[in-house]
Amino acid sequence: MKLSILGARVIDPSSGLDQITDIHVEACKIVALGAAPAGFTAVETIDAQGLVAAPGLVDLNVALREPGYSRKGSIASETRAAAAGGVTSLCCPPKTKPVLDTSAVAELILDRAREAGNTKVFPIGALSKGLDGEQLAELVALRDAGCVAFGNGLESFRNTRTLCRALEYAATFDLTVIFNSQDHDLADGGLAHEGAVASFLGLPGIPETAETVALARDLLLVEQTGVRAHFSQLTSARGVALIAQAQARGLKVTADVALYQLILTDEALIDFSSLYHVQPPLRTRADRDGLREAVKSGVVSAISSHHQPHERDAKLAPFGATEPGISSVELLLPLAMTLVEDGLLDLPTLLARLSAGPADALRLPAGKLAVGGAADIVLFDPKASTVAGETWLSKGENCPFLGHTLPGVVRYTLVDGRISHQA
Repeated sequence: MKLSILGARVIDPSSGLDQITDIHVEACKIVALGAAPAGFTAVETIDAQGLVAAPGLVDLNVALREPGYSRKGSIASETRAAAAGGVTSLCCPPKTKPVLDTSAVAELILDRAREAGNTKVFPIGALSKGLDGEQLAELVALRDAGCVAFGNGLESFRNTRTLCRALEYAATFDLTVIFNSQDHDLADGGLAHEGAVASFLGLPGIPETAETVALARDLLLVEQTGVRAHFSQLTSARGVALIAQAQARGLKVTADVALYQLILTDEALIDFSSLYHVQPPLRTRADRDGLREAVKSGVVSAISSHHQPHERDAKLAPFGATEPGISSVELLLPLAMTLVEDGLLDLPTLLARLSAGPADALRLPAGKLAVGGAADIVLFDPKASTVAGETWLSKGENCPFLGHTLPGVVRYTLVDGRISHQA
């Protein structure tokens, strides 16, 4: 189908384009920016005056909960929610049931994602069998089945030599490894950041060093093995400082931060609301400020939702007995727009951290608007407002932002030139 998007402010962070122009789409591709090509006649047009057209957002961590956790979500429901948040490409972590450590599980996820057709899905394979940190998974077979990177989530390798061997093997095949750096022993049993708030509430704490000790070790192993590395879900100012130092030494590492870590602090726990129970935990204002500065400077090149939907019962027990995680991909763009509203980032920089940055980190074919490239586009109104939860597509309602009025409204999300979400 031939489609023209007319009169939008087109922002493409990867090329520096920022102007009011038209986009013309044919056969899943962008065929022109500006004037239509000779002989092109649009079958459908979108009047985009007053809207911003940007590369479809790329989210590096969206738990789809399928296979194995259908009570929490499904590939169909969570990709539909992602499209409503402006996401056209997403990565799903390997913590499924069975674990994403075989080609069969990867192929199942990709088949279901294609059937749903809401977003493009790029699976993250397990680095170790069963995520147990003992035996290396079949990484090359998983790569051939469609996995774009490998990680163990918060399930750490207890034996550093085994981890080192896994990184050497991944480096041999130029595979990307995703680190969620948290020391198991220092974090064990903890529920909140170890500090004044946790002490006041009587909650067992997770110290900042749970992140920084593991991060320092992981960075040294990356330097030794030469593996391509991405550090996910950083939470502390000292943690992003370690990443900055590694990058200054010439280490080619990238990093992301969960969007909610740029908005919330551990002070949100004061009423014991389980909606703020996340792992790794929310940390202090100083940590949030450090994360924000790292995003602004580009040390952290990607902002992700780290979407974890849960069924209602998972958040109804006392705080310590609830399951951690926030359902937030559906609000990715409006929540991120609060960073522009607060003056932290300008709009092109924000869009870079939501599209080109994450795509480049994992070498995904996404995150840019280019002639000949896929027509993965988000069209949004930056002057309108979203009332969070007014419509809700995710199975997980475990979101502390429901009821809040947020800046920006996603009007259209297009995947390969096809409208997958329309407000």
